[in-house]
Amino acid sequence: MAQYETVFILNPVLSDEQVRETVDKFTGIIEAKGGSIINRENWGLRKLAYPIEKKRSGFYHLVEFTVPGEVINNYEVELRRDERIMRFLTVALDKHAVAYAEKRRNKIKSGK
Repeated sequence: MAQYETVFILNPVLSDEQVRETVDKFTGIIEAKGGSIINRENWGLRKLAYPIEKKRSGFYHLVEFTVPGEVINNYEVELRRDERIMRFLTVALDKHAVAYAEKRRNKIKSGK
């Protein structure tokens, strides 16, 4: 199984409960298809570089996971269908990116 990370931007008009529900939905899809979640990060409400759907901010979330490669297409179709998600990017991580992600997670956990 390959390791991936997805960053997605949620609509800023959503409540905290709706944001949590949306993130849980997509992590649930990954786990249902035989994948495992390595890390979830809530980056909070941030200003966008340019307006998307006439919105100037959005809730950013990062999810790192491992999953069989054939699942990614179906996962991205679900991301596109959900109207709460304004943008997303899924990236396959190579060995250098995996090492960097692990280093970044450890740095965040240690509080530095």
